[in-house]
Amino acid sequence: MGQRVGIGAVAVAVVALLAGCAGPSDGDLTDDWGMLPAAGPFVPEAGVCQVADAAAQVALAVYQPVECSVPHRVETVHVGVFVTERSGPPAVGSTEFRGAFVDCDKRTTRYVGDDWRAGRLRLWVAVPSLSGWAAGSRWYRCDLTEVTTVEAGAEVVVRTGSLRDALVGESPLRLGCQQSRQDRGGGVSTLLPVDCGTRHDAEFVGVWQSPDLPYPSRDADWAPFYAGCRSEVAHFVEVPDDVFLRLRTDVVVRPPAADRWEAGDRGVRCYLWLSGRQVTGSLTGAGPARLPVRTR
Repeated sequence: MGQRVGIGAVAVAVVALLAGCAGPSDGDLTDDWGMLPAAGPFVPEAGVCQVADAAAQVALAVYQPVECSVPHRVETVHVGVFVTERSGPPAVGSTEFRGAFVDCDKRTTRYVGDDWRAGRLRLWVAVPSLSGWAAGSRWYRCDLTEVTTVEAGAEVVVRTGSLRDALVGESPLRLGCQQSRQDRGGGVSTLLPVDCGTRHDAEFVGVWQSPDLPYPSRDADWAPFYAGCRSEVAHFVEVPDDVFLRLRTDVVVRPPAADRWEAGDRGVRCYLWLSGRQVTGSLTGAGPARLPVRTR
């Protein structure tokens, strides 16, 4: 049976407890509590995932981070800070936004273990909403998604598990051997991933980092892109990067879309394309014997 304690004893105990917890008092109980820290602007967290789709601007009201073990569409790789006096979030194409993309590009490559463009991945840069910016938010968020294809018509994959180290070693996300689908003019309209053990006519060879060139709109604009991708092919197959390379293989050049180019993305995906021939197995490091100069 529990002990009964009189009201007087409880009152004494409460007074003693308050006396023990309180600091020196001047008799005014209203000014003896420390001030609470001022609320700061909203800053998202890195290393978490989002159920919602990637967005150009993110407001606190729609920010709902989840563990990456939960089905999600977006993973936040990094959160950086803008240093700018702009009255609103930097627009796509601005110096500040392009600088943020470059930072996100480098950090995402380290995060997944290789250039993220070597896999079925897409990088986004999100900024605060207009109201968030007015409230003092100055962050940018590096968001990564898995996509169904790096060709046109890609859709975001709802996935579970983090993308950290996703391209370290062998990975189902990696781009590899491809089978081309040609358009009426004989060019490549689509590349479809295939197992390298099957016969195929194309293969992803790497990413050419373009200098700050205008987005290609005329035939002449494409010349440096094809030259850059040919060098990637030569390095991948380990053949001479010379005038005869054109007689060994064609190339397929896949720059980012125009809006992503404006945002600062300069990574161009490059593929070798055998145009009429097929091989079995990867051509990485294969050398001149497996990619000979064609005489006709």
